[in-house]
Amino acid sequence: MRDELRNRICEALHRLGIEADWNEVTNELVMILDDYEITHAERALVVRDEAINERLLKNFLATKAVEGCTKRTVDQYHRGIKSILNKIGKNAMDITTDDIRLYLALRQTQDKISKSFANTELRYLSTFFNYLMNEEVITRDPTKKINCIKVEKKQKKAFSGMELEKLRGGCQNNRQRAIIEMLLSTGCRVSELVGIKIEEINGEEIIVHGKGEKDRTVYLNAKAQYAIEAYLNERKDKNPYLFPRSNNFDNNKKGKHTHDWYKFANEVSPTGHNDKGAIESFVRKLGKRVGVDNAHPHRFRRTCATMALSRGMPLLQVSKMLGHEQVNTTQIYLDIQQEEVAAAHKKYVV
Repeated sequence: MRDELRNRICEALHRLGIEADWNEVTNELVMILDDYEITHAERALVVRDEAINERLLKNFLATKAVEGCTKRTVDQYHRGIKSILNKIGKNAMDITTDDIRLYLALRQTQDKISKSFANTELRYLSTFFNYLMNEEVITRDPTKKINCIKVEKKQKKAFSGMELEKLRGGCQNNRQRAIIEMLLSTGCRVSELVGIKIEEINGEEIIVHGKGEKDRTVYLNAKAQYAIEAYLNERKDKNPYLFPRSNNFDNNKKGKHTHDWYKFANEVSPTGHNDKGAIESFVRKLGKRVGVDNAHPHRFRRTCATMALSRGMPLLQVSKMLGHEQVNTTQIYLDIQQEEVAAAHKKYVV
């Protein structure tokens, strides 16, 4: 057993590309393993009662709903935890810390999920088992001994001035211009953008419905106001949303361009708004068409925050504008260039 374990450890180190004197590694392992009795794990058949997990999960989700979690958050918990429990294959009260460690290791090595997503799944489990502890279904939380996986924080880039002008120039109608200017001026999320109703626009102010059903006010600059006014002046429908639902948004249908479908009332659904996917697809295609790499709606949010800070808006106000509960969340969004730091140093550090 010792030889088999030693060989498997060495093979794993080789796969990870670790450079070492393997003779020394083998000698160290021989001395370390000599202190232990090693046997194959006996994995007795565990009888899983799916009804138990379903009942516990149902009660957990009901509690989350009562606590004020949105339907979207409850649905995310439902899908995530149900999938994890099915893959581990045990009743929830029988799951151990080692089961969870093995699950996370397999997800990262075999399923190739990112460290960030592995942390998300660990957070789902931690919340679920904390609930089971509070309800006295279990006596120990198996996630307590598992630390969050360290994720390398990479500074993500805002759009440059030239990239913004390319995106603006690539818009093919007033609707597209309104989307681009709205995202840049308000810094709102796509889910917030599609949920805006025309009646919620009051001059330069707009009420958006953020995460956790928290409303906030965002603001339009002159370019955004002009773009929205031009777009709305062409609208012929009665749909209450700023960006209403339509099957023809930015598609080619039988070779016919339908970029201006919103001018015709019969092309627009009388109710409902466009979904996130349509906006995200439009921005990606626009970026590809005009030669702007990595164009996606969330990058406008980062650009808005970076521009605001570089022009003197206090970080706390930027955080409030974006709808962040904590300022340190806002700091992740910022893309401050080194030359700006140098200029600020000359100005403020004497």
